[in-house]
Amino acid sequence: NYRVRYVGMDTPEIYPVLEAYGLEAWQANRELVEGKKVRLERDVSETDKYGRLLRYVYVDDVFVNAELVRRGLAEARAYPPDTKYQDYLEKLEQEARAAGRGMWAK
Repeated sequence: NYRVRYVGMDTPEIYPVLEAYGLEAWQANRELVEGKKVRLERDVSETDKYGRLLRYVYVDDVFVNAELVRRGLAEARAYPPDTKYQDYLEKLEQEARAAGRGMWAK
């Protein structure tokens, strides 16, 4: 078993403090990946300072990092040098903001 840090995005926290949309992001991620075969894609870095794998996550044809951003449950966040899909993720965040999805609801 490995702990994975999703690259290119950041979700609201649920621990130690529950932030707005933290539970929604956690639940959506569970629905997308729990019990499913995932494919992990590495960018430049192998792990972060906590030893977590830094990866883009896929289930079948769903790019999970992007789906969470698209739903407004994660912000696009660059963590250089791992920025392969950053322009795409930022575009999805702009669309989520404009549509008022998730944390971008008025």
